[in-house]
Amino acid sequence: MQGTTSTGTGGEWAERTYEAMAPVYDDFTAHHDYEGWIADLLEVLEQHGLHGKRLLDVGCGTGKSFMPMLPRGWEVTGCDISAAMLSLAREKAGASVRLELADMLALPCLGEFDLVWALDDAINYLLSPEELERALAGMRANMAPTGLLLFDVNELLAYRTFFAETEVIEREGRRLVWKGLATADVAPGSICESRLEVSSDNDEQGAADAPAMTHRQRHFPEVEVLEALERAGLECIDVYGIYTDGILKQPLDDTIHTKAIYVARCAA
Repeated sequence: MQGTTSTGTGGEWAERTYEAMAPVYDDFTAHHDYEGWIADLLEVLEQHGLHGKRLLDVGCGTGKSFMPMLPRGWEVTGCDISAAMLSLAREKAGASVRLELADMLALPCLGEFDLVWALDDAINYLLSPEELERALAGMRANMAPTGLLLFDVNELLAYRTFFAETEVIEREGRRLVWKGLATADVAPGSICESRLEVSSDNDEQGAADAPAMTHRQRHFPEVEVLEALERAGLECIDVYGIYTDGILKQPLDDTIHTKAIYVARCAA
């Protein structure tokens, strides 16, 4: 949906979406290779001087993004706006991970972390440059002086393809239908929507009559991201592009990359 008028903050939309989506989220993302992706991200971060093992995972969801860090010896704190998603993360991580209910638009000071990240297009659920700046400032307030920030954002190509197409996933008796409502010529900076519909052939799944879930995201052009970083007191030190293969490449090219990966540190 190009040019949608937003009602409510990005956090409010994300909370509604993921409270409903929590029971099927891991099924919907089952094809994602988190272990391989996290290994590649850590390699990049180490090239930029990452040291220490304290991680704040902002928008941690069901824990799929931080679980690969635990066997690597990291001390993990995760936060998410959805209590239902956090409940699933607690089932996976147990008492080994501190989990907090928090909106990235009002991120509390949870500690001083060597690495803060927000993965899986959590940033795109923010609906304006002002919300982006506010979220980044909250992340900066949780960074150690020598800490690093890493986050990804969906590029325009993702909204012109995945958010403009229909995809069907069938897994363990569930049928998940993703219906993109954007168009193949959606303009930069647009707010786009998709709907996820879930049905089940097993009433015990609890999803047979699940309401459709609306995903509302905003595209953030590179110039907006860089400006928001600067206003939040952060310095961008590298940018990468990735396609659906998950391989990090440079330079970022929004005609061939579906995601951008930003690495930043506290500005002097």
